Amino acid sequence: MPTWTRTLRQAGIAEPDLQAAYGHQRTLVKRFKTEEYWTVRLLLPAHLHPPLIAAVAFMHETDQRIDTGTTDARRRALGEWATATRDVLSGAQTSSTTLQVLGDAVSRQPQLQQRVEDFLQGAHHEVDYAGFDTEDELQTYIDGYSLPAFMLLACLLDPNSEAADEFEHRCRDLIEAMQRVDFLDDLAEDAAAQGHVGIPGKDLAHHALSVTDLRTPTDAVRARLEQLVEEQAELAHLRLAVSRQLTSLVPRQTRPFITAMLRVQELRLRAVRRKGGCLADGGARPSVPGLLGVLARQYGAALRAR
Repeated sequence: MPTWTRTLRQAGIAEPDLQAAYGHQRTLVKRFKTEEYWTVRLLLPAHLHPPLIAAVAFMHETDQRIDTGTTDARRRALGEWATATRDVLSGAQTSSTTLQVLGDAVSRQPQLQQRVEDFLQGAHHEVDYAGFDTEDELQTYIDGYSLPAFMLLACLLDPNSEAADEFEHRCRDLIEAMQRVDFLDDLAEDAAAQGHVGIPGKDLAHHALSVTDLRTPTDAVRARLEQLVEEQAELAHLRLAVSRQLTSLVPRQTRPFITAMLRVQELRLRAVRRKGGCLADGGARPSVPGLLGVLARQYGAALRAR
């Protein structure tokens, strides 16, 4: 793995102030997305590291700006941030390190421009999010927000242009699986902190469950939740199985990264299934040796691909 300075130079980023801005964003991403940071650094070609750092940092700051306060305040924050972002991508100067780096990344990776716009347009789904009543509402959220956020990163993995549509469809499968696992893993935290969860209300009601039940779980609640978790986990499993086709749709040099993502989600799904109804008491932790094994095997594959 090349040093960060060498990585920037390999990507054509030589101007000292710009290197410092990228370095600042790298430090932030390394702090709040440690596992993802090392996965990028170890498994992807060096020229992709700076734009991925820029995209992850941008999404993180967007989430921070729209994640607190009243719904109206969050909408205003999103509008102001979207305007500032579009101005920078149109050539305006900015004092924001996040937007400075994003603007530079877009200039080097033009496919990012539309993905940034899609993400900003879809972010209102996150601002308005207050749980789902139906499966259709969950699917709308994934299409409108989860997928654009994922594609902001995935568009950098250089899929075969002839397979671009198929690539995005399989990305859609993967992000649905990831989102379902996230919602299961976060059940206890979301019920306690937000008063709503990512499982559709109709599915909760079908198992005679409510958010109140999840806040104060009993053995009877855990038993009913066990069945719901298995149903939701199976839906995630089906999407994850289809998304494995992604490995054949990207170049050999980015295949270890995609494979690692898939394997990690399999481990997370297995952990969620294993915890079952006890997810009402807290999230599930995948096997640490299993995670390290995935990283080690794919690091070897990445070295061979180079």
